[in-house]
Amino acid sequence: MAFGDLKTDKGVAELNRFLEDKSYVSGYEPTKADVETFQALGNKAPNASYPHALRWYNHIKSFSDAERKSFGAGANPLKTAAPTTAPPAAKDDDDDDVDLFASDEEQDAEAERIREERLKAYADKKAKKPALIAKSSIVLDVKPWDDETDMKEMEKHVRTIEMEGLIWGASKLVPVGYGINKLQIMCVVEDDKVSVDLLVEEIQKFEDFVQSVDIAAFNKI
Repeated sequence: MAFGDLKTDKGVAELNRFLEDKSYVSGYEPTKADVETFQALGNKAPNASYPHALRWYNHIKSFSDAERKSFGAGANPLKTAAPTTAPPAAKDDDDDDVDLFASDEEQDAEAERIREERLKAYADKKAKKPALIAKSSIVLDVKPWDDETDMKEMEKHVRTIEMEGLIWGASKLVPVGYGINKLQIMCVVEDDKVSVDLLVEEIQKFEDFVQSVDIAAFNKI
């Protein structure tokens, strides 16, 4: 309880009400709180209309200065805030806790936002990067029926085959015996677009020139 200004009747009246059922200002024995309250009265005894305050005053006055200095510490109502002032402090502490919790959530949200931005930036960068096209280098052995087959005409027919992802390359004639040569021709194909089996079938359709087609080499590039 705060008594207010003990040099006023209002302050003394509050002290009197406080001491109605108490012997001392703080606890069950005289303390420095009693000395400070006593001094706050300005060495002026409460009048008889405040009997409880007057009783207390005369009791504290009965002690010598040395005895008063030896009193233990006590809570001084003159310096103690009213009970109504305590809850706001606790409320502030609670608010601080809530703020800290909210701060953690905000930090988590910020970290998640940064992570999402980085993932998006990586995805955009990857999307802009040209996709790697799988290709193969193939060497085909195209064999004629006999030594009378026009090899130049054979090659001319083979090169007429067009497919998306097919590029014809260099060629040469390779002897196989008995005056017969085979056409060895190179091509590069995109694996996703050109079926090697289909390409072989297309070459074999030139039945007047082609007896068979073998794959002499097949390398991924």
